[in-house]
Amino acid sequence: MTFGKSLVALAILAAIAAPSGAFAESTARDLKVEEANRKLVVEFYDRFFNKHDIEAASVIADDYRQHNPQVPDGKKPLISFFSGFFKDNAQSKAEIVRSAADGDLVWLHVHATNGANDRGESIVDIFRVKDGKIVEHWDVIQSVPKEAANKNTMF
Repeated sequence: MTFGKSLVALAILAAIAAPSGAFAESTARDLKVEEANRKLVVEFYDRFFNKHDIEAASVIADDYRQHNPQVPDGKKPLISFFSGFFKDNAQSKAEIVRSAADGDLVWLHVHATNGANDRGESIVDIFRVKDGKIVEHWDVIQSVPKEAANKNTMF
């Protein structure tokens, strides 16, 4: 293969591997903003879900969008919902196992439990951050089973 053909082949491979539209429109990642978003969400999550500190919700936007069907939209309904939950579940904890950020999205992989004997749930929480506020949330929740078909843990 000649040098020119090699360059063409590399360009084709890069185009195939690139995210959709990446060659047509390039967006630079701002790693400082992503890290600030990740830290904002991690601090909120630890204070709110582990310390049950309702004041941590100061970083939630008033018009917060919620995609968990059990929790209403909005900052005030979120606080109301979890105030009752924390009162009824004083031992609930949510250990952040790993976190990542990409643009305005922050992912948390969490082991949530409600007491020492609870195997808990494996949760992936996804938050969208805008202008230093958490504006949107999605989650995927799976119970931790007693037995697994493999020797891997969920965490």
